[in-house]
Amino acid sequence: MRYLTLDLPGAGNAQLELMMATSTLERMRGLLGRAALGPRQGMLLPHCGMIHTFGMGYPIDVVYLDRRNRVLKVSPALAPRRMDGHWRARTVLELAAGSAAASGIAPGCVLALPDGRRQ
Repeated sequence: MRYLTLDLPGAGNAQLELMMATSTLERMRGLLGRAALGPRQGMLLPHCGMIHTFGMGYPIDVVYLDRRNRVLKVSPALAPRRMDGHWRARTVLELAAGSAAASGIAPGCVLALPDGRRQ
C-alpha cells in the first residue's frame, strides 16, 4: 500500500489523503474491512474499471478516471451491496459519501498527482 496526497481541482490548497492499492490483492480488498473514510480521505485503485460494495457497511462516492486522469463518471453515495463501473475507466477513486461534490470533483475535470506525473 502506498500513501499519497492529491490536490483538489479548484479548491485552493485542499488535498485528499489517499491510500493507493499497489497489488492485485490490495485492489481486490479495497475498503472491505476498513473503517469509514473521513471527508479528506480516499482509496485509489489503478488498473480498475469496476467496483463492488458487497460487505461494506457505509456508502461511498466512486470516481472513474481515464488514462489521462480525466473524470469520466461520479457515482455519489453508492450504497452497500452494489456493483458499478465505467467501460473506459482505468483508475477508480473511492471517497467518503458526499466528498466528491464537496471537493469539486465532477465529470470532465482532470486530477493530477502532486509531482505533476500522470498515474
